[in-house]
Amino acid sequence: MSELLLEIKNLKKYFTVSYGFLRKKVGLVKAVDGVDLQLERMKTVALVGESGSGKTTTGKVILGIYPPTSGSIILDGEDITNLRGKDLKKVRRKIQMVYQDPYSSLNPLRRIIDIILDPLNIYEIGTKRERMEKAKEIINVVGLSEEYLYRYPHELSGGERQRVAIARAIISNPELVVLDEPTSALDVTVQASIVKSLQNLQKQYKLTYLFISHNLALVKNFANETAVMYLGRIMEIASSEQLFQKPLHPYTIALLSMIPTVTEKETEMLPQKIKLFGEIPKPTDTPKGCRFATRCPRMGKKCSQIEPEMMWIGSHGVRCHFID
Repeated sequence: MSELLLEIKNLKKYFTVSYGFLRKKVGLVKAVDGVDLQLERMKTVALVGESGSGKTTTGKVILGIYPPTSGSIILDGEDITNLRGKDLKKVRRKIQMVYQDPYSSLNPLRRIIDIILDPLNIYEIGTKRERMEKAKEIINVVGLSEEYLYRYPHELSGGERQRVAIARAIISNPELVVLDEPTSALDVTVQASIVKSLQNLQKQYKLTYLFISHNLALVKNFANETAVMYLGRIMEIASSEQLFQKPLHPYTIALLSMIPTVTEKETEMLPQKIKLFGEIPKPTDTPKGCRFATRCPRMGKKCSQIEPEMMWIGSHGVRCHFID
């Protein structure tokens, strides 16, 4: 049986909206609003959905960048929800993040060697000589030669910069890596190369990934399990194979039906077409009842009044009133 590495229970993250000179509280942004998620060791769980669904905020709360409003985060059997200071620093060695934009996530004034060595210096791992050897090893592992260590970020392409960001994330031997849209700023040919590298690194270093993305075509072949998020909630979760073959939630079906296709065979593999109307509501104004009700073609009276609970059909979870 697979071993559980991370468990998130009823995780919430609210941001206060203030206005005026006296910063009067006028509302709450419910960015993450009751998320339950489990990650098994050496597996990849994808968190997908439109912009504004709360995917990145979830990743940052897990990492400790944002403190949670409520809920719990259990890493390797330890409750890390409210850790701060030195205790949080110890845990952060186990969790690292690769950010979306390789152009802004690397300091342009520092050499690649200094950027990659940061985690080893911060966590005081090894001697100075051992750190240098580790940097040379890791730059080769991510597909770059040692000469890149003495360059600056502006001398590298987008794909090369993202490889540096990946090297920085894994050099301290973390257990969990949060991948926040790591290929969205890259062209298609480079995307495939980066994903292949991530798969190889997962096997080599026994990594667990939380893969945040809106690219469902990419997720299908990369993630073991996929969770579909909308307005701070997970609306559907299942193995990637199960979710892509038989999506149950109207929102999931709509997202899958918008995947670009080239051949008729690919088009036939997509679910029935559901067209999304309008945009995702603001998290300051969450609809009463089902969060997806304002855009759902199946909406009934019950949907606008009662929020559905997560229903489980085997290992396939879905939050919808009209699932038999």
